[in-house]
Amino acid sequence: MSIVIGVLGLSLLIFFHELGHFLVAKAAGVGVNTFSLGFGPRLWGFDYKGTDCRISAIPLGGYVRMVGEDPSDELAAEDIPRSFSHKPLKWRIAIVAAGPVANVVFAVLAYYLVLVAWGNPALTPKVGDIIPGEPAAIAGIQKDDVIKTINGQSIVTWNDLLDMVRNSGGKPLNLTVDRQGKIVTIAGLEPQQVMAKDALGADTKVYRIGIKASPEVIIQEIGLGQSLGMALEKTWQATENIINSVIYMIQRKLSMENLGGPILIAQVAGVAAKHSMASFLEFMALISINLAILNLLPIPVLDGGHLFFFLIEAVRRKPVRVVTRERAQQAGLAILLMFMAFVFYNDIARLVTGASQ
Repeated sequence: MSIVIGVLGLSLLIFFHELGHFLVAKAAGVGVNTFSLGFGPRLWGFDYKGTDCRISAIPLGGYVRMVGEDPSDELAAEDIPRSFSHKPLKWRIAIVAAGPVANVVFAVLAYYLVLVAWGNPALTPKVGDIIPGEPAAIAGIQKDDVIKTINGQSIVTWNDLLDMVRNSGGKPLNLTVDRQGKIVTIAGLEPQQVMAKDALGADTKVYRIGIKASPEVIIQEIGLGQSLGMALEKTWQATENIINSVIYMIQRKLSMENLGGPILIAQVAGVAAKHSMASFLEFMALISINLAILNLLPIPVLDGGHLFFFLIEAVRRKPVRVVTRERAQQAGLAILLMFMAFVFYNDIARLVTGASQ
């Protein structure tokens, strides 16, 4: 059942991606012959204003096939005005970019729905434990203290506290804490710079004061306007983390074994769905951003590859030769197939390892 939920979730993200291409193509007056979820033989479908909307046999992607998408296509005279390759460059860029943009929009909407419907769960700024010999212990902070302010700024959640400490630059902090109903002032607490692992597992320098969070959680009720701002912030943070993870893999700070494919995505999506609908939506938002970034990589056959060719066309003021594009796309397809083989290998290796434990 988990795999089924995961496949349905992934199909939803692919649908949004292809819908982006489809809607902008229609707005540009480009004819769309096929809108397919999946590849291979057609299983089911219907006609929508001249477009064959179908579900195909292999649920590992999707595509929108437009009139004149290939510049070498022979077109009837009446099809030229609705041909993709005959549209102005700005329209072609907009059509290709619309897929990744749609995935980002999906992520924002998913985060927004979670915040509006379920609120924002956050750890309280209550001290769960003290690390002996570190700044907080030396300054006199005690277990179960609730941090109320730092340098005069109100602290509502544990993340507020983390942000103040991490951005302190090591400068002394003045805190007020609630200690069993009594307000206590802690002056001149100096954060310590240490090496730690970031969210992606890479070594980084951070400031800390030597306390651990209490497991207590509050649910912040967020207004509609603030929820949108937070959804945009969550989308931006996720985008930064994914881009950084790609950079770390290139720098070999992260192992390529961390990469996962459709099997892993389906498994994790199923687990998230069992936990809660909010967890499922947040995971789908994260995967949607992954799809957007993956498709924007400058690899021929991906959206980023097409955009790269359009950039060259904008500079040269003439399209890249068809034969050059075809060769580049063959190379890009080979790279993509090798990448897919690698992530499938990782997925299967995880399954085998998990089965043996």
